[in-house]
Amino acid sequence: MDTVSTFSIGPSVFNLAYAWGRPEVQAAIRCTPEDFVVDEQLSFIPTGSGEHLLVQIEKRNTNTDWVIRQLAKLLSLPKVDIGYAGLKDRHALTRQWFSLRLPRDRESPLQQLEAPDIRIVETRRHSRKLRPGALKANRFRISLRDIAVVPEALQARLQVIAKEGVPNYFGEQRFGIENRNLDWAVALFKGRRVKNRHQRGLYFSAARSMLFNAVLSQRVEAGTWNKAQPGDVFILDGRRNVFYQDDVDDTVVERITDQAIHPTGPLWGRGPLPASIVEWERQVLEPLSDWCAGLEAAGLESARRSLRCPVKNFTWEWMDQQLILQFDLAAGSYATSVLRELVAYRDDSRRESRPSLHQSRG
Repeated sequence: MDTVSTFSIGPSVFNLAYAWGRPEVQAAIRCTPEDFVVDEQLSFIPTGSGEHLLVQIEKRNTNTDWVIRQLAKLLSLPKVDIGYAGLKDRHALTRQWFSLRLPRDRESPLQQLEAPDIRIVETRRHSRKLRPGALKANRFRISLRDIAVVPEALQARLQVIAKEGVPNYFGEQRFGIENRNLDWAVALFKGRRVKNRHQRGLYFSAARSMLFNAVLSQRVEAGTWNKAQPGDVFILDGRRNVFYQDDVDDTVVERITDQAIHPTGPLWGRGPLPASIVEWERQVLEPLSDWCAGLEAAGLESARRSLRCPVKNFTWEWMDQQLILQFDLAAGSYATSVLRELVAYRDDSRRESRPSLHQSRG
């Protein structure tokens, strides 16, 4: 696949600023799938009736798309009749919800989905198809191994992350192996056709994610990623409602401190917001203006994403030279963005020898 020289790659996930300084303590993650457990928390209570069957599936070393293909084949369903709330990593133990547009008399083949790495946890009836983002949170339980320090060495970082959260960077998995999703985005900008709508969406999302990370990294360097700036666009915690305010008053400062609202960055597209911070964002992204123009030409509408990722219900304990972390993140936030602020980690699930997102910038 040919890329075009004018589309330079911006600050990648390997070269982003740290909120609390570059970690010095090293650790290993994902030594086994059970070291990285993710449990989806739905944002609604199933109605108990309706034409859609909600299925909670526990899967090990299996990605979301593979499960969807198996469900479609087993139940003779078109993929459009299968819904999900979020994509989940393969190298993990995950409990994920799917919806199936399925009459009650066709449920029995579901039991054939049982396999050593897949099991059905529960099923519930619901009136609507499951849509991306229909999650209250993702609950994580992560084991960090090979930590050769005393517990006190990490205590300060653990406490500040619990209190302040972390920069809401898109994780490196967003960009694909060797940033190939960005290569595909460039190809789309230059007229290449990709028939698969889902794949097209992934490639455009990778481009938007790179631009967002570049803006967020600048605000982390300036120390303003978790502070209100004049003309900022804010988002309500746990919601998609946004508002902008030219003046920073005491009420805004208090709500920022309480994590009731968060400053936002751009998910680039057409239709800029009437806020002065957008002009600053354009200046930051001037070296990447071809990417901005490509997204606008592709018809994507602009949106906003929180610059801050609150780390809720954060607990930790030491066990046999392992650090066990448990926390909740909003849908769309990355656990690896929490880990990169805590330790210099080695991902043992990756076969490729490549730098990790935490290794190049202090």
